[in-house]
Amino acid sequence: MFRRHFLQLMTLASAGSLTPLQGFAGEAARNVTYEVRGFSCITCATGLDTMLNQQRGIVSSKSTYPEGMVKVGYIAENITEERIAGFITDLGFKVEARL
Repeated sequence: MFRRHFLQLMTLASAGSLTPLQGFAGEAARNVTYEVRGFSCITCATGLDTMLNQQRGIVSSKSTYPEGMVKVGYIAENITEERIAGFITDLGFKVEARL
């Protein structure tokens, strides 16, 4: 059930164009890395990147499977580390640690 719902969300998210915010208003992007549990395949990692990249303030996202690591570049004026972790949790994954 979870995987089906996640794949539906990912499909909807990828239907739009993805435009990264690199160079956004001269702000330097910050990076945070999370250990994430719940990836059952490479599609989960790719889908998480797709969903994160559509969030306001996210500059980049690179998830790895099976390691379960997610490195996110973000603009601190637009999004916090707590909101990023909350978004990942809302998608059904478990954020284990901030590295």
